[in-house]
Amino acid sequence: MELFRIGFLRFTLVDALDILAVYFVFYQLYKIMRGTRASQMFAGLILIFMISFFVQLLGMQGMSWLIQSITTVWVIAFVIIFQPELRRLLIQLGQTRLLRALVKERETSTLDEIVKAVATLSQKRYGGLIVIQGETGVRGIIETGVLIRADVTADLIVSIFFPRTPLHDGAVVIKGEIVEAARCILPLSDNPSMDQSLGTRHRAALGVSEESDSVVIVVSEETGRVSLVHDGRFFGRDLTPDELKQLLQKLLLRHHEHEKVSLNQQEMGGTGEAIVTEDSQRVFNSRGATD
Repeated sequence: MELFRIGFLRFTLVDALDILAVYFVFYQLYKIMRGTRASQMFAGLILIFMISFFVQLLGMQGMSWLIQSITTVWVIAFVIIFQPELRRLLIQLGQTRLLRALVKERETSTLDEIVKAVATLSQKRYGGLIVIQGETGVRGIIETGVLIRADVTADLIVSIFFPRTPLHDGAVVIKGEIVEAARCILPLSDNPSMDQSLGTRHRAALGVSEESDSVVIVVSEETGRVSLVHDGRFFGRDLTPDELKQLLQKLLLRHHEHEKVSLNQQEMGGTGEAIVTEDSQRVFNSRGATD
C-alpha cells in the first residue's frame, strides 16, 4: 500500500516497517554497547555505513568498488570486534518471554554456580546477599551499585563477598546468567509484624522481595546459615546446598507461569524449616535469626 510519493520514489507501508525494524535493531545494539569501549567502534562503523550510502547515491564508482571489495572483511571484523556484545545480545534474546515460554526448562549451570558460591560463603562465614531478578525489573537497585556485567561463576561471587574487598557490602544482583552489579543498596522492610531479631541483611532481603518478584539468598556472617526469601516470606532459614537448589528451581521455574509457591515441611525433608502457606505473610524458622 503506497503511503506517499516523492518524485519517482514510492513510499509504502513495507518501507515504513523496514525503517522501523532497522531503527529498532540499531537502538538495541546501542543500548547493549552503551558505556563500553565498543560504543566508539560502533559509532565509527555507522559512519562508514553512511559514507557507503552517500558514495553509492552520488555514483562514485571507484569508492563504491573499494567499499564492496572489503565487505566480506567487514563482516569478519564485526564478529571479532563485537564478540562480547553479540554474546550478550544473544543471551538477552534467549531471556525474552517468548523464548522462555517455548523452553520451559531453565539452564541449571547458573544455579549450580550460585549454589556452589553460597555453600562456600556459608562454610567460610562470609556474609552474602544475592538478588536473583525475576520478571519485575530492579534497575533502580542496580543503579545504586557497581556495574559488573559478567558471567555468573562461583569464584566471582565468593570474591565479591570476601570481607576485605570494597564490594562486599551490599547485594549482588543477578539477571539470567549475568552478574549485573555488586554493592547494591536494597530497601529495608518496615513490616510491623517482622521479627525484630532480624539483622540488616534479612530485612533488606524481605524489603526487595516485597517490592519485586526477585528471589533473594541471605548468608549469615555470624552463623553461616543460608536463608531464602521470596514474596516477602522466608522459604527456609538453615538450608543445605541441595535444599537451596531444589527451592531455587521451583521458584524460578514458576516465575513465568505466575503461580504461587506453596511448600510444606515434608518437602524440606523434615529439617525443621518454616512452613509456607498462602495465608502467612511472614514465616520464620524456630531456630531464630542472628543477622
